[in-house]
Amino acid sequence: MRALDLSDRRIVVDGDACPVKAEIAAAASEFHMQVVLVSSYDHRLNGGSGITVVTVDRSSQSADLYIANHIRRGDVVATNDYGLAALALAKGCSVISFRGALYSDDSIDFMLDRRHVSAKERRRGRYGKGPKALTEEDRITFQHKLTKLLTDLQENALK
Repeated sequence: MRALDLSDRRIVVDGDACPVKAEIAAAASEFHMQVVLVSSYDHRLNGGSGITVVTVDRSSQSADLYIANHIRRGDVVATNDYGLAALALAKGCSVISFRGALYSDDSIDFMLDRRHVSAKERRRGRYGKGPKALTEEDRITFQHKLTKLLTDLQENALK
């Protein structure tokens, strides 16, 4: 089956904390998609073929605000930020976490509620361990899930 060119769609990446940039670049190249990496001045990112790097100021939400204001229906957004994921879903984007979890309208309310409860606990002085380090297996899982998402988008475009 000939690969459909998805060049009218972009993969927009919340680049400040993204540990899977190489995997995203590889998948984007395979599906002929543009990548937009957005990060603050504190994080030096390198572009490349098909990769545009957008640098924003260092305030805590600058990258998220830039992404929210520049994404368009059909884009794929890679982020671990639930708030940004909710905004992207509302704009008709597909959203994937850096571990390969797909955000959906059905799951985002629960995730936002969980984030709120966790923030309240932190304000009370109760801190969790934080996320575990990304493993090579996590990277492979992400690569597979992103490829599956792009393949599904490709097949839906044929219908």
